[in-house]
Amino acid sequence: MSYVDVIDLAYTYPDGTQALHGVTLSIESGEMLSLIGQNGSGKTTLSKCLNGLLLPTSGNVVVDGHDSKSSSISDMVRRVGYVFQNPDHQLFNPTCRDEIAYGPRNIGIREPEVTERVEEAATVVGLGSEHLTEHPFFLTKGLRQRVAIAAILALRPRVIIVDEPTTGQDARQAREIMGFLTTLNREHGHTIIIITHDMDIVAAYTERILAMAKGTLIADNSAREIFSNPAIMERASLAPPQITRLAQALGDMGIHPGVLSLDEMIAAFEGS
Repeated sequence: MSYVDVIDLAYTYPDGTQALHGVTLSIESGEMLSLIGQNGSGKTTLSKCLNGLLLPTSGNVVVDGHDSKSSSISDMVRRVGYVFQNPDHQLFNPTCRDEIAYGPRNIGIREPEVTERVEEAATVVGLGSEHLTEHPFFLTKGLRQRVAIAAILALRPRVIIVDEPTTGQDARQAREIMGFLTTLNREHGHTIIIITHDMDIVAAYTERILAMAKGTLIADNSAREIFSNPAIMERASLAPPQITRLAQALGDMGIHPGVLSLDEMIAAFEGS
């Protein structure tokens, strides 16, 4: 049974901009997937509809059996957490401990349980006790991002949406944060939705892609199938990973156009 159901969703901003129309999809508990598309395609609006920050103009968003239209924001954020692209836009408390505790306190959790949730979330994201007394802005960007994720985890949502998790980070930092999100998915059972323009990240870490363009869902399939379809990638205004483009250029040699990694490319040559 799906954990998230989006049914004929439309959203129009107060200025009349129609950001979403006719979006229908389902997400199973425990998935790790990517949400892709150019700027203005509707990715962020869809994400904010999923956790109740925005309510549908028409259609429905149902999470764990709860319709966002009849649920409070506090109920929705307990089910779907949203981590902003820039953690600095999310952090505002004087210490990391207070930052992580803010959400549970704001929804009325009693202090002993708040303390328990802070310690639990900090442990999961790898923050030590020495970090909890620091001001978040004194930490590196990678650690600030972990604080932002811990603040979401303290609300104990089953779904976590992370907007552009690797933007502004070097290759090592990107691998670290994606490895951490993979651990949240595989070892802690969280459903992870990655919003990203980095197709290498998509290929390496997620099997399913939701591709958007002009407020509509234009494709919902595996990374291999979508990257193999030039028409979809063109509509999404994105290019497949470089290794996939190389495989497509070598199609006359029998190489599958959906190669996602160097190891797959080597195996293809060895088998040809």
